[in-house]
Amino acid sequence: MKVALIGATGFVGAALLDELLGRGHEVTALARHPEKLAVRDHLKVVRADVLKAEDVKAAVSGVDAVLSAYNAGWTNPNIYNDFMIGSRAIAEGTKAAGVARYLVVGGAGSLYINGQQLVDSPDFPAAIKPGATAARDMLTELQSETTLDWTLLSPPIALHLGERGERTGQYRVGKDELLMQPDGAPGTISVADLAVALVDALEQGTHQRERFTVGY
Repeated sequence: MKVALIGATGFVGAALLDELLGRGHEVTALARHPEKLAVRDHLKVVRADVLKAEDVKAAVSGVDAVLSAYNAGWTNPNIYNDFMIGSRAIAEGTKAAGVARYLVVGGAGSLYINGQQLVDSPDFPAAIKPGATAARDMLTELQSETTLDWTLLSPPIALHLGERGERTGQYRVGKDELLMQPDGAPGTISVADLAVALVDALEQGTHQRERFTVGY
């Protein structure tokens, strides 16, 4: 399959790149700084600014699917606006290129626990709330999308710990509720297995026009 990948130099995007190439897909990676990506078989790197829909359109034309792990940067003081601008540009560029299948890594903040989204809980960390709110608002916009055949994967909240972790190929699937462990603690997953779950959805055609979450 020919796949365009956005965010390949990031924490989650790098795992997605490994997973896609490991399964034999032809990957076009969009990057502002292509030199950050090493030369690899079946990988083409295209210089593109994902804040510009026309750049996205040009880069993804001809692929079977677009995968986005776009993140505007957790330390970016303008993260909310930049995240929304980038997410909208990626979606618009994908549509303009005539690519229907669009898979996105979202945020954990839009998952529900006890009837409330995590991002709205009083103890949600203030430092990441703007970015988490943007990810929640991006999901809301996707839910009214009528052209793209979209899928959004919300990771468990422990993914932010920054550990690459082991690739086991195993995971549980949930939908809108935060997955919990048997001891009552929030679920977790390695970023490698998060990538497995999203590429599984790509290959199997599952979770179309819906959000899902995963965890051990």
